[in-house]
Amino acid sequence: MTDTAALMPRRREMHPDPYYPDYKTSITRSPSLPLLSMESTPSEETGPRFGHNKLGALDNNLICNYTQGKALAVGERIRVHGRVLDELGRPVPHTLVEIWQANAGGRYRHIKDTYFAPLDPNFGGCGRTITDENGYYEFMTIRPGAYPWPNRANDWRPMHIHFSIFGHAFGQRLISQMYFQGDPLIDLCPIAATIRNRSQLDRLVAPLDMQNSRGMDYLAYKFDIVLRGRRQTMFENKPEGM
Repeated sequence: MTDTAALMPRRREMHPDPYYPDYKTSITRSPSLPLLSMESTPSEETGPRFGHNKLGALDNNLICNYTQGKALAVGERIRVHGRVLDELGRPVPHTLVEIWQANAGGRYRHIKDTYFAPLDPNFGGCGRTITDENGYYEFMTIRPGAYPWPNRANDWRPMHIHFSIFGHAFGQRLISQMYFQGDPLIDLCPIAATIRNRSQLDRLVAPLDMQNSRGMDYLAYKFDIVLRGRRQTMFENKPEGM
């Protein structure tokens, strides 16, 4: 299945600072020459879409999807839910939402993650779902742990979950991160600090949602994703108009 959706140029002033010396690797990765804006081609505007038939029954339950229900991951159980919306607050249905994260000890199931926190044999760290007619999605997962990273002498990443939102054409993929309300490491993180506007950074912080928590079971966090407009979510790779 294909669809046509031309890409719109990025609004660079809405992006985090590409050069931020406290974020050490930005020094070598940030552009050193003027940026060029190029028109999109059919390869970005059309292409395969992910379909409902590719999703499994446990794909949005990271607590047990790695073992297909045979064992449960270790850690604090949480529910992460919300809606994908456009700039007018209208729901964006049938959108693929993917997440990936560290385990409760702050370690990813990845060959390059050498943090000495143990791997959880029952936790894979990734999941996916498709928004319903009202743009709603939800995941059951484990609260990820904070972890140190080799930036300055003692830098730690706050607890966070990575989000990917896949639209209606091959070039329509947006990537972001969700932080947790009350985490003191947010204000100490050089990556978060590249977002200079505090109101924009706050849009990446999911508030505790006691109304949708379940007693003696899990806490809930609500994270709405707004694709465009004044209340838009900040995206790491954000082409405007997606």
